[in-house]
Amino acid sequence: MKTLAMITARGGSKRIPRKNIKDFNGKPIMAYSIEAALESGVYDEVMVSTDDEEIAEIARKYGAKVPFMRSEKTANDYATTVDVIGEVIEEYHKLGQDFDIFTCIYPTAPFITADRLKEAVETLKASDADCLIPVVRFSYPPQRAMEVREGRLVFRQPEYLSKRSQDLTPHYHDAGQFYVVRTGSFLKNNAIMVGDILPMELSELEVQDIDNEVDWKLAELKYNLLKEN
Repeated sequence: MKTLAMITARGGSKRIPRKNIKDFNGKPIMAYSIEAALESGVYDEVMVSTDDEEIAEIARKYGAKVPFMRSEKTANDYATTVDVIGEVIEEYHKLGQDFDIFTCIYPTAPFITADRLKEAVETLKASDADCLIPVVRFSYPPQRAMEVREGRLVFRQPEYLSKRSQDLTPHYHDAGQFYVVRTGSFLKNNAIMVGDILPMELSELEVQDIDNEVDWKLAELKYNLLKEN
């Protein structure tokens, strides 16, 4: 069963310039994703999909392959992750290479480890599921969410106000790090989060969205705390 790790790292970034190769605790943030994939030992190929020559050069420096450059169509602000994955699969097929399972890894996910990736791929392989997604639990019960209506706070689901928080069903959200997917399922559905999905629960300390400079600083603090522990 052939496996591919694809790291999606385009050159454009509006909120944090050159985000995908910005220094994170001493090296380009993308390097963490590449190194984790290589060290996991579960991939036949580890590649970076990019439209940017500098990113491609850094990717190769850290051991990833860049067998082709991303097209203009999948490098603009409107291209989705699904668009990028589809292009990668198609381009590899043209090269005579097809993969049974792929992992789409984001380049700004320094908390990813080789052990997590290995566990994820092996778990999906041993199952009949379509994909596996790392998730993190909402820290506050969504059942007690409020909204503002005509200037007043209103509970969306007031029937849960008398329930103990520990009795409420936990809710989760995408950790935004990687997706392990059977290629056949992706090609059939043109989607990654569809079908029979396995969860991999992560702690809040392992997860941080990085959309602005404050997020970046928080991620560095979390990363250093994890290393200390």
